[in-house]
Amino acid sequence: MGRNTRKRRTPLATKAIAASAALALGGGGLIWANFYASAHEDGQKSWDRTKAAAAQVATIDCPDVGQQLTSVPDRARGEVDGELATLDQQITESYQRLASTRDAQSRDASFVQNSILQPLKDRRTVIIDRIKLEINRAGGSAPGSLDGLAGCAAAPAEQPQTNAGEGGGGQQQDGGQQQGDGQQQDGGQQDGGQQDGGQQDGGQQQGDGQNGDGQQQGSNGQAGNGPVAADFVDITTVQPNVQSPRRGRSASTGTFSSSCGTNANKKFNTDNVIVAPGVTNGAHHLHDYVGNQANDAFANNDTFAAAGTTCANQGDKSSYYWPVLRVQDGTQDFDQNNDGGGKEGNVGRILQAKQAQIKFVGSPKSKVVAMPKFLRIITGDAKTTTNGLANANASWSCTGFENRQLKEQYPLCPQGSDVVRTFKFQSCWDGQNIDSANHRTHVAFADASGRCQNGFKAIPQLVMRLVYDVDAPVIENGQVKNAIAVDGFPEQLHKPSTDHDDFINVFDENLMNKMVRCINSGSRCR
Repeated sequence: MGRNTRKRRTPLATKAIAASAALALGGGGLIWANFYASAHEDGQKSWDRTKAAAAQVATIDCPDVGQQLTSVPDRARGEVDGELATLDQQITESYQRLASTRDAQSRDASFVQNSILQPLKDRRTVIIDRIKLEINRAGGSAPGSLDGLAGCAAAPAEQPQTNAGEGGGGQQQDGGQQQGDGQQQDGGQQDGGQQDGGQQDGGQQQGDGQNGDGQQQGSNGQAGNGPVAADFVDITTVQPNVQSPRRGRSASTGTFSSSCGTNANKKFNTDNVIVAPGVTNGAHHLHDYVGNQANDAFANNDTFAAAGTTCANQGDKSSYYWPVLRVQDGTQDFDQNNDGGGKEGNVGRILQAKQAQIKFVGSPKSKVVAMPKFLRIITGDAKTTTNGLANANASWSCTGFENRQLKEQYPLCPQGSDVVRTFKFQSCWDGQNIDSANHRTHVAFADASGRCQNGFKAIPQLVMRLVYDVDAPVIENGQVKNAIAVDGFPEQLHKPSTDHDDFINVFDENLMNKMVRCINSGSRCR
C-alpha cells in the first residue's frame, strides 16, 4: 500500500458550519437542541416547539457507499478511499447542522429537507460521480447501484430496536440476514443476539440542561447524540446465549496468545489507515492502539515493518486498534475541542482497559494456515444504524456473566463485575488478498458448523477481550447518568452495536509459523 498524502477535501463552509453546530458543552461538544428562543416569542413556547422538532428527527441516515464497492482496481483505491472519507465528512457536517438548528426546524416543517438533506444529496452526488469516474478510468466497472445512493433520510427519534432488552437472549433477526459473528473457538465467546421486542431506540429529546458537575442531563447523553436509557440492560436479566459448534476430528484446538499491553503509553489518533489511508481524522472518532506504534493515516507496510511494538514478543509488530470507551460523567478529556472528539460528539472521560487479551484460536473443523503478512481485517461495523446488524460482530458483557453476550445494548454490571468487550475476527481467508475494496470480502466468518465456504482457507482466528473497571451507569425516570459510550461517527448515536475492532498482521514469518504449529497441534503458546 503506497503512501497516500492526499488530504480530506474541506469545503470553505465547513468551519462556519462546525462553529455554529458545536454549541459549548464544558468547552466543546455537540448539544442536541438549540435552546435559544425567538426575540418576539415566549421562551417556553419556543422550547416546546424545539422538543417537538427533536421528537421528529434524531439523526441522518445515508446509504453506506463503501459497502457497495466490492471490486475497485488497485490503482484507483487510494482516490476512492479519499472520496469515501469525504462522504463521511459531509455526513458529519450535515449532522452538526441538524443538531444545531432545532429552533429553525420547529418553525419550518420543510427546513430539514430543504436546508440539510437536499444540499447533502447534491454534494454526495458530486463525490459519487467522482468515485464512478475513478473506477472506470482505472479499468474497472462502477456498480450501477451507486446512482441511487446519494439521497439521505431524516431518521425519526423513536425507532424500534430489534431486541427485547430485559431478558432478551435469542438469535438476532435482521431482515433475514444471518449474523456473521463467527463461532466459539476454544477461548472465544459466541456472540448472542437478542429477540425482537420493540424496545425503543434512543434519540429522544434533550433533557433539562446541565447538572452541577457539567454533565448534560436527559436521555441523549452528555453530547446530545446518545446513548439513551434504552441502550442499557441489566446483565443479570439476560438469559445465557453462548453456543459452540461441535468439534470435528480435524479440529485445530490450540491457542496462541500475545501480550501487548493496554495502551498505557496513550497512543491515540482519529485516523483509520485501513479504510481512509492518507486522510487525517478519517475515522471521526478516537482509537486506542496496542502493538505497532507507527499506525496513523500515512503509515504503509514499510512503516509497519520498521516500527516498534508494545508486544512482549517482538516478533509481533501487528497493529491492534479499537474505538475508545468513555464514561460521560461531565469530564473534559484532552480531545474535548478536537476533531473526532468533542467536536463530533465523542465526549467524556476516556477509559483505559484494565486488561486487553489477545488470543488466536483454531477451527472446529480443520487445521489452519498462516495469515499473509500485512493482512487487514475489520470486525464489526461502525455504521450499524445505517447498514443494519448483519456485520455487528462485537459483543458486550460483564465478568462472571460472559455466557450472556449483547450486541445491541450496553450491560449494566452488578457491583464487583467489570464491563467486557469481546471481538471475534473473521477466520476464513480467500487465499489471495490482504485487503479488499470494501475491506470485508477477502475474509469471512465460518458457517454455523464452523467450516469455511467458497474455497476460503481457515486461518487463526483473532479473539480480543477488553475489560474495564467502571461503575454502572444510573438509570432513573427513563434517563441515564454517567453513561458509558463507545466512540463513533456522530450520526450513529453511540449505539453499542457500532463497536468494532481493527487488525493488521505484522507477525514475522517465524512467529506466525509457530502460531500455526501450536494451534494445529493443540498446544498453548505465547
